[in-house]
Amino acid sequence: MPALKTESSYTIGEFADLVDLTAPTIRYYESQGLLKARRNDSGRRYFTETDIKWVKFLLHLKGTGMSISDLKQYVTWRAMGDETIPNRLALLENTQADFMKKYREVQHHLEILNDKINWYKQKETGKTDGQEPFADYLKRMGHKE
Repeated sequence: MPALKTESSYTIGEFADLVDLTAPTIRYYESQGLLKARRNDSGRRYFTETDIKWVKFLLHLKGTGMSISDLKQYVTWRAMGDETIPNRLALLENTQADFMKKYREVQHHLEILNDKINWYKQKETGKTDGQEPFADYLKRMGHKE
């Protein structure tokens, strides 16, 4: 009979390092119902590979801008089973729409930044001899070149 494979376990400090969070943040997530630590015989928290995957998934959702309250709602609905799939889907689609709006804004900011960097590079290499945009405006504000 093959031996049962046991899942690795991690202390809160080890777990925090593995998911790139602090121990207080792990405790906060636990207090908010986003994470459920297991306890050993002496009552100490421990976490497993499954917990690592779960927290990384939550961090991806958080990275899209999902609020803690929406994360809590998602976790609650997920625990309730398949009948909440329409709710979860709507929440994820709303998060996606908000994220895409912010993503487009960030892309535009990056485009402006790249344009400015390219202008300076062209100026340094002599490919343009024009005056920098806003130079006159900055002079009127009292800034010197």
